[in-house]
Amino acid sequence: MATIEMDSVECVSSSDLIEDEDHPLKKFSKPQNILLSGIGPKSVHELLECPVCTNSMYPPIHQCHNGHTLCSTCKTRVHNRCPTCKQELGDIRCLALEKVAESLELPCKYCSLGCPEIFPYYSKLKHEAVCNFRPYNCPYAGSECSVTGDIPCLVAHLRDDHKVDMHSGSTFNHRYVKSNPREVENATWMLTVFHCFGQYFCLHFEAFQLGIAPVYMAFIRFMGNEVEARNYSYSLEVGANGRKLIWEGTPRSIRDSHRKVRDSHDGLIIQRNVALFFSCGDRKELKLRVTGRIWKEQNSDDVVCMSNLCS
Repeated sequence: MATIEMDSVECVSSSDLIEDEDHPLKKFSKPQNILLSGIGPKSVHELLECPVCTNSMYPPIHQCHNGHTLCSTCKTRVHNRCPTCKQELGDIRCLALEKVAESLELPCKYCSLGCPEIFPYYSKLKHEAVCNFRPYNCPYAGSECSVTGDIPCLVAHLRDDHKVDMHSGSTFNHRYVKSNPREVENATWMLTVFHCFGQYFCLHFEAFQLGIAPVYMAFIRFMGNEVEARNYSYSLEVGANGRKLIWEGTPRSIRDSHRKVRDSHDGLIIQRNVALFFSCGDRKELKLRVTGRIWKEQNSDDVVCMSNLCS
C-alpha cells in the first residue's frame, strides 16, 4: 500500500490552479451566496411551530422516531404519543431544530397589531409577555369571559354582550341596593363603564370575605396600559348620618385582573356593619350610595373640562 509523506504535500489554492479567466471552473473559485429555494423566514418559523398548541417551540424540543416535533408542554398533553403519527415519543431531543432556533431573529407575534420589534428567538417570548400591543382581556368580573381584543373592541363587547351600564362624564353618583345583605357573599354588581377625557374607565362594586370579615369594595380600573393609567386619579366617597369614608388613588390598568386588584385591597373597602350604618339606618337592606369623580393629572397651564353625570 502506498504511503504519503507529509513533508512532500503542498497545499495549493484552487484559484492558483485556474489561471484562465474563461476556464469553466473559474466562477466557483470565489465564495458564492447560495439561496435555498423554498426555504425562507416564514417556512423556518412554521418549522418551529408546535403542531398541537401552534405556539413557537422553545427547548427542549421533542421529536418522535419519525422526526415529528412538538413542544415540551404538549408532550405531556398528548400522553407521550406523537400527534402526527401516533408513535411513542420517548425522550428524543431535536437538537438540530434547537440550534436553528438560536440563530433566528423574529418579529413580535403582535406585529399585526402594531408592534415593530424584532428579537432573537429566545428573547421574543419574554417580550411578548409584556408587549404593549398585546390584546387586553375582557374586564367584566361577573363571569369567566375569555374575549380579548383592543380597547374599542372590548368596549363594544361590554356594551353589546355584557349589557353593562355605559355613561359619559367624569363624576358619578351610584346607589347600590341589595335585600338580605347579611346573606351576600362574593356578590358582584353590574359593571359601569365611563367615557371621559377620551378614555374608558370601569367602576367595580362587590361583596366578599376579607379574612373572616364580610366587606364591600369599590374601585376603578383604566381601560389601557399601566403607563397611561398613571395620568389619571379618582376618588370614591360613601357616607350618611354625618359620617363618610373617602378613598383616593390611581386607577389600575385592566392589565391587572379584577381579582388581582381586589385581593390587593386597592380601593374603597367598607365593613358590612359600616355599610349597613350608611344605609339610612335600615339594617335589613343595603342602600349604599357611592359618589366619585375621575380627573386627569395636569400641569398648571393645562385646562381640563369636566362633565357631570348623575345616575
